[in-house]
Amino acid sequence: MALLKFRSAPAAAPSGNSENLEAFLQGYSIEVMPRTAEKVEDFRALLPEGTRVYIAHIEGTPIEEMVATAARLARDGYAVMPHFPARIIKDAATLENWIAMYQGEAGVKQALLLAGGVAQPHGAFHSSMQLMETGAFDRAGFDRLHVAGHPEGNRDIDPSGGDRAVMEALRWKQAFAERTDAKMALATQFAFEAGPVIAWADRLKAEGIDLPIHIGIAGPAKLQTLIKFAIACGVGPSLKVLQKRAKDVTKLLLPFEPNEILNALADHKAAHPDCLIEKVHFFPLGGIKTNAQWATLNGGASGVPANQT
Repeated sequence: MALLKFRSAPAAAPSGNSENLEAFLQGYSIEVMPRTAEKVEDFRALLPEGTRVYIAHIEGTPIEEMVATAARLARDGYAVMPHFPARIIKDAATLENWIAMYQGEAGVKQALLLAGGVAQPHGAFHSSMQLMETGAFDRAGFDRLHVAGHPEGNRDIDPSGGDRAVMEALRWKQAFAERTDAKMALATQFAFEAGPVIAWADRLKAEGIDLPIHIGIAGPAKLQTLIKFAIACGVGPSLKVLQKRAKDVTKLLLPFEPNEILNALADHKAAHPDCLIEKVHFFPLGGIKTNAQWATLNGGASGVPANQT
């Protein structure tokens, strides 16, 4: 993903409560890939110290590049959380080798476990639950494990668009969290509409699932870029927010910013402190610099280091 220049013009005033938004953005996390990280000269000029930085592992990326990126970020003072996509990990020995490399080079003790976007597993694993069942992360002393959440469903798990299998998987992960010492949370796919996200979080709570939700948010980007990624990633009904904007010629060429959904979520969280939605996780689809500067402009620059929450 190429970095975009941050707009020099001031951003429009947010429509929600700015104090709520600032509080909601504290301790936000952000996602990078080795090839995008290479384009950032100095992360310390962009991200608050202690920010949790996920490192996305795309099929075909050598583990050595992943580990080198983790080591660089760790040296700069960030809480590194690499992806472990089950379907591209050949076997238990490979999993343990990756863990050892991350710990030896970057002191990693937290991970995002997910199935991965490939249709056919490369080896023994096809789900994040299988990775957890190996006990490898427990033996290595990992103290935080995040798993994927899908407010608008996940067709990789249930091609019909239903959520029975998804809910069963979440109940399994809830039970795992209750029988282990690892701190767990749901890191979700990005969405563009607050209502369905809030309804999903409320449903999980009603079903007895109380894992904290780190809600995925697409950072500022060109509208065409967001639509492309949203379709590729299987974003559900909230895609209509982008499609509606695309029909407005006056807005078509302007960067899309996540103020509307974040203000709605922030106001909801302020009114309902017990809501499971606790943190914001940014997908910097318009570039890391652009996303980080937007977060700073909206009050997200002085949050509690993510590795302390």
